[in-house]
Amino acid sequence: MRRFRKSFIRAGLEALYLSGAHVWLRPIFSGVGAIYTLHHVRPRRTAEFQPNCHLEVTPEFLGQMLSHLRDHEIDIVTLDELHRRLVSQDFSRRFACFTFDDGYRDNRDFALPVMRAFGAPFTIYVTSDFAAGVGRLWWVALERLVAKAQQIEVEIGGLRLRLDASTQSAKCATFQRLHDWLRSLPSEHDIRREISALCAEHGIDEAAICRELCLSWDELRALSAEPLIEIGAHTVSHCSLAKQTEEMARSEITESRARIEAELQRPVLHMAYPYGDRAAAGPREFVLAAASGYKTAVTTRPGMIFPESADHLTALSRVSLNGHYQDPRVLPVLTSGAATAMWNGFRRIDAA
Repeated sequence: MRRFRKSFIRAGLEALYLSGAHVWLRPIFSGVGAIYTLHHVRPRRTAEFQPNCHLEVTPEFLGQMLSHLRDHEIDIVTLDELHRRLVSQDFSRRFACFTFDDGYRDNRDFALPVMRAFGAPFTIYVTSDFAAGVGRLWWVALERLVAKAQQIEVEIGGLRLRLDASTQSAKCATFQRLHDWLRSLPSEHDIRREISALCAEHGIDEAAICRELCLSWDELRALSAEPLIEIGAHTVSHCSLAKQTEEMARSEITESRARIEAELQRPVLHMAYPYGDRAAAGPREFVLAAASGYKTAVTTRPGMIFPESADHLTALSRVSLNGHYQDPRVLPVLTSGAATAMWNGFRRIDAA
């Protein structure tokens, strides 16, 4: 099913490009700008099994995107500038913002040189537990244990299952089943309990993954001096906020900001909701972010930025730069707004 979905999306993007439909749809759906979502930027990995590869793009593809925006005279701006333009309704030029979720070290090692070459500012949304080296990147741990295993035993819905992981296709199916099950659990505590048990059984050092992949506080302090980089908040533990009590969700939103400000000695005015989809962030979270003093907060709900977005500054849509679709032909389709419009049912604002 996931493979079919990827093929369907790829076919849709190609159809929009080859038909030229994105050109005549652009005036209707491109809005006044876009916020782009990225996670990892690094050279292509060689492993055959990479179920999280949608979360990474190559430095070359990032450079192609930046070059495309420059060629079309689209301003690459900070979130502060996006906020200013929305509040003042200054739309004399279209704009783009680049945002990187989680706080990965490759943002410094591979993204920064590309962004610096274009003089392009960007925001890194930091999960404070990741920066402290105590967070859990369970989706990475899951990838590694499925890659290592030949078979995985797990209890789902009261049934003890033996899931095949002996072939690449079986690994993909098992990863997706376990991923969807973990995301469906009631709380972050449940996810941690289950993934920790699986990691222990299969010899995966879950705790080391965070230190391996994420920028530490010392590294972030050095990086925060870079004039192109703005640091935003991505909660304390990277939990699904909508599944938390209101008190816990508020704490995740406010405490992450307080920790980052204390460590880096700079204001934090922008945040991103972990996962960012409808299941993870909704109207309650949008109100909590605004009440906590954030100027903007972003979701992963697909969409461009429109003048009406000024009324929903803590429920902003983004456009994903997805590792499955690293084709230069995708770029004019993405900037036209045609793809996200079709994906989100032609809504200009998705904040409900």
